[in-house]
Order: sequence, then C-alpha cells, then structure tokens
Amino acid sequence: MEAYIQESIDKWLNSNIDETDKQAIKEMIASGNETELIDSFYKELEFGTGGLRGIMGLGSNRMNKYTIGVATQGLANYLKKEFSGQDISVAIAHDSRNNSSFFAKTTAGVFSANGIKVYLFDALRPTPELSFAIRELGCKSGVVLTASHNPKEYNGYKAYWDDGAQMIAPHDTNVIDEVRKITSFDAVKFDENPALIESIGKDLDNKYLEMLAGLSLSPDSIKNQSDLSIVFSPIHGTGITLVPSILEKLGFTNVNVVEEQAEPNGNFPTVVYPNPEEQEAMSMALQKAKNIDADLVMATDPDADRVGIAVKNHEGAFELLNGNQTGALLIYYLCTKWKENNKLDGDQFIVKTIVTTELIKDIATHFNIESHDTLTGFKFIAGLIKEFEGKKKFIGGGEESYGYLIGDSVRDKDAVASCAMLAEMAAWAKDNGKTVMQLLEEIYSQFGMYWESLSSLTKKGKAGAEEIQQMMTDARINTPSRLGGSPVVSLLDYQSGEATDLQNGTKTKMDFPKSNVLQFVTEDGSKVSLRPSGTEPKIKFYFSVKSPAGSNATIASQKTELNQKINQIKSELGIS
Repeated sequence: MEAYIQESIDKWLNSNIDETDKQAIKEMIASGNETELIDSFYKELEFGTGGLRGIMGLGSNRMNKYTIGVATQGLANYLKKEFSGQDISVAIAHDSRNNSSFFAKTTAGVFSANGIKVYLFDALRPTPELSFAIRELGCKSGVVLTASHNPKEYNGYKAYWDDGAQMIAPHDTNVIDEVRKITSFDAVKFDENPALIESIGKDLDNKYLEMLAGLSLSPDSIKNQSDLSIVFSPIHGTGITLVPSILEKLGFTNVNVVEEQAEPNGNFPTVVYPNPEEQEAMSMALQKAKNIDADLVMATDPDADRVGIAVKNHEGAFELLNGNQTGALLIYYLCTKWKENNKLDGDQFIVKTIVTTELIKDIATHFNIESHDTLTGFKFIAGLIKEFEGKKKFIGGGEESYGYLIGDSVRDKDAVASCAMLAEMAAWAKDNGKTVMQLLEEIYSQFGMYWESLSSLTKKGKAGAEEIQQMMTDARINTPSRLGGSPVVSLLDYQSGEATDLQNGTKTKMDFPKSNVLQFVTEDGSKVSLRPSGTEPKIKFYFSVKSPAGSNATIASQKTELNQKINQIKSELGIS
C-alpha cells in the first residue's frame, strides 16, 4: 500500500472519531480487503461545486458523519464571513436513502453548534421543496441530503445559496476553500444547539403546492379530462409526499400509485437502480398502466427532481420517452399556452444545457422566445434566471437527464412541478383529440426529426478516474475527421474555452465557465459530446442527429435511419 494511503488511515485512527468507528477501520484492515481500504482512504471525498456525493462508509473518500461534518463546518465558516453581523439561517431536507435522516440531523447539529438557525424538515421531502423553502423562509443557504438516482450504496450532500439555487461562482469555490482549510475533525463543532433547530413541514408543503397550482395554464382542459388515467411511481422516494397531492389539487381524479414502490425505502427493493431513465425502474409502473389502460405513466427519482414518462404509441403499447422528448413536449406546451393566453410580450426566455436537444431551441425560435444554452447542471440554468431577474421572465427549461423547471419560484429541477405540467399537457392534448405521442409527432413534422442517444462507461475507483481522464486527453489529441459519413467541422472544448473551426483552423473564445466537456460538430449538424460525470464514476457520450421535417408517416422510418446513424458514429468512436 502506498505511504500516503497509510498516512490517511493512521490520521483517522489517531483522530477523535468514535471508538466504534476506529474499531470498524481496524476490522477493515484485518479483513485483508486492500482494494476496499485503498478506495476508502486514497483521497479526500471532494467537496465539489455541487457538494459531496459518494459511497457510504468509513474513510476519507466516503460519505459519513465526519466528511459531512467537515463540509458543514466549512460552509458554516463561509456563511459567517459572507454575512457577518447578519442573522443567518439555513434549511435542511433529506430523501429516502439509508442514513439520509441521520446525515440531515448531523448537518443541522453542526450548523446550530456554530450559532446558525436551522429549519429542518420533519421528514423526507423532494429536493425542489428545499429550494422553495430557502426562498420562502429567507435563508442564506440550504442543504439537501440525497444522491439523486445513484445506486443504493451512495448518498450525497447538495449545498444551496440564498437564491435557492446550487452555488455558482464565486461562492462555490469559496466554500470549497473553506472546507479544505479544515484539516482535523477537532475543528468541527458536532455538539448541536437544539434551541436553534426548528422543525418545518406541512405549512411549507401547502405554500409550495399553492405556488405549483398557480402555474397551471389549462384549467378547463383538466376539468374536461379530470378522469385522465395516470399511473405514478415514486420509486421508493420522496415523490410520494407531494406528487399525488398536486395532481389532486389540480383536479385529476384518476391517479393510480404503484403501491409496491410507494413506501420510501433506501434499499430500493424493487429496482436495480432507482432511476426513471432506466426501463427496468419503470417496469412496475408500465405493467400497472397496461393493466388499467392508463393514458400517462410518470415516475420520479428518490429526491423527486427528475421524472420519466411513458405514453401509448400507435399500436397501443406504452413507449418510454427520453429526456429530450419530454423536455421538447413541455417547452412546446408552455410556449403554445403562453401564446394562446396572451402572456408573451418579448421579454420571456427558456434555457437548456449544451447536451440537450436543439429541438427546444427551434421551438423557442418559432414562438419568438429567447433561448439560452448553459453547461450541464441546473445551477447554471438558475444562474441565468438570477441574471435576468426583473428584466425577463423565465418560462421553463431543462436538461436531457430528465430534469425540468417551470417558473422561477424554485431554482433547481423540479419533478413535482414537472409531473403537474406533464399531466396537464396530456389532458390538453386529449381535450384537443390527440394523444401525447401524436403531439410529439406533430412537433417532429413541424421542426424536423431530432434523435438523441446517451452511452455511459462506468470506471470505478482510483484507476477508473485516471482512465476517464486519459480518454478525454486522447479525444482532444485525436479529433475524428468524419462521423456518421459527414466531416467534423468544429471542435468545442469547454475546458480551454475555445471553439476551433477545423476547416480553417481559426479559434474563437466561448462565453462559458470552464468545464471538462468536448463536442464534435459535423457538417450535417450532428453533434457528439463527451463529458465525465460530476456525480458518478462515469464518462458520458451524448449523440444528437437530425433529419428534415416531414409527414407523420415518415417518423418511424426516420427514427430507424437516425438510430443507424448513431450506431455508425458509436462504432467509429469505438463505443459499444
């Protein structure tokens, strides 16, 4: 074992951590499982710009009481510097994951020990409600304990600023600096002050639901289609707390919850991964929908900030939509209803990320609405909302990874609001004699057939992280000359901040924060993006291709052709 890893282990054993935890580390050593020991201690679990996320367990590279304590102490130190002389309060929420409640209480304890007022949710709640609570209660910051859709072994710690958004510059890096200054657990104040911790719950729920109800654009369609048959699954997460409530509040009377997945459970016993992007995670909801002949299927991830949906195709079978398709449907519906309701005055905008379908931009352009691109991560979307606050009105936006936001009262992706708006969209379509699939095909016919695909390679541990970095280095050096039969004409490197025209070699600066993302753009408009995940041990490859607008009759054949093109590009890049 390398010396620096042994030093990390010794540091923990010689610290003031609980004796039971010291004994557990000694047992880990005695077991002889060197790989586990190395992965647990080979580095510090990095407090990144979004907070912490990692496997739960003992060690410097794990989610535990101590790493969370250090993160919270660093954040507390920064808050006291930034808001010196002011009353400081924070809001804290957690999801259904194992240890989330314990981690939330640990976080609350450290904040309170530092003299900071804490509003702690009385039970699990969706992440977007935490964002809403920060704004509603006038907090300076907030934390939600969640690892989103990661496997059950993971947990996470997401930190928010006073606008209800995850932190962006300069606060993100400033907090990281404060966390790094803490080199001993002795510097962490673990002795909570109960007088500074206030339980919150139902009152905030009601205010949040009232806000969501106010976003409705088609109340008449809901009234006419109140018996729209909806199947909903929270996949053992927080969605159960509020999604059925908002659907009922809007007037939907035929909401069918997947009972086997209704109970919050951090082991996620009925799925391999609690991720609505995965068909396996949606299988129970799809079966229930088939059994009752439902109109719409929706499922949220454990912290209810992402939603996946399924709708009937022309054969009457349920078909899962990807995140780009759902996002395009939402934006088209929002833009259409804002126009019909005479709410457009030229001061509205929508936002998407650089790896999300260009169809959303085309839709916005059609309605003469500004569209903006950001880096992946909802904190960047929230940053634009803040930048334009008081000048322009945010209609909606999202990212291909099943996260969407409607309105600006929340500043993070919101699956509760998305479920409400998707159900309303389905009711509106049905009220106009269309299925959701027919509506999507009409959008394709009008704007062109866009097709996207995502491939991920998982590379765990220290060796995996190094391999991912090498893959990005190789891609920068060996840019492909052709993809999918079309010349690669542009290389967009968001790490260097430069766009290179590969036909003449000229470089131009890009107005984005630096990020380890590469994009290859071909002459025919295809786009391939490479991005190491910031929350999982993965490198992601995003593929986007397009064929011209056409009739509904050509949709199926276009889809086949575009899939073949994506498969060709994958083969050329050596991706299975």
